[in-house]
Amino acid sequence: MLHERGFIAACDGNLSVRLDRHRVLVTPTAMSKGMMKPADLVIVDMAGRKLEGRREVTSEIGMHLLIYRMRPDIHGIVHAHPRTATGFAAAGIALDQPLVCEVVIGLGQIPLAPYGTPGTPELAATLEPLIPDFDAILMANHGVVTYGADLQSAYMKMETVEHFAQIALVSHLLGRQQPLEGAEIEKLVVARNKYQGVKSAAPMPVYACADTDTRRRSKSQSKSELPNAIVSLLRS
Repeated sequence: MLHERGFIAACDGNLSVRLDRHRVLVTPTAMSKGMMKPADLVIVDMAGRKLEGRREVTSEIGMHLLIYRMRPDIHGIVHAHPRTATGFAAAGIALDQPLVCEVVIGLGQIPLAPYGTPGTPELAATLEPLIPDFDAILMANHGVVTYGADLQSAYMKMETVEHFAQIALVSHLLGRQQPLEGAEIEKLVVARNKYQGVKSAAPMPVYACADTDTRRRSKSQSKSELPNAIVSLLRS
């Protein structure tokens, strides 16, 4: 689905799933995700050492491991380069205006992390201050990372980010953006907490909070199904 929707091209992007406290299933480096098969996936430990797999792990594994360490509620991560959202990242513009009620309820702000060189510890370091409070982050001059209770949740957040980026761009081209005001935002946050059925343990960034249902949902797929699930998300 990532490949079909144009969220990734060539060898771009990477996905991962937390298998348990000590192991992570992740996509390999230097391979088109549209042609990837379950056997191409790699299992690493929480230090990034390869445990299983015939291919080499993505060079951006450090970003995934940092998110898992900082967010015990997270079990799936998607990193991609969707066109519009990445355009905002390349322009140095965060998606942090409350323009659409569904985004306020479902995701909250989408901040912009400073540029970090891919494949280096610098990349993860730029994300670190934002990881506890947000479930989607624009990466300056690079792309987007989203994460959730499972891989499907992380993917749906990537769709939401790109959809919202398109709406934000259109409203800008029309010459007028009309953000929701504080009173409306407060009502949406209350509605969100009521809908989710639980309050977030994370601090609330300006007008919304990090994903709350990740702290109570169980993983919807068995470990034996995960390789095929990852491939189905990547391919058409």
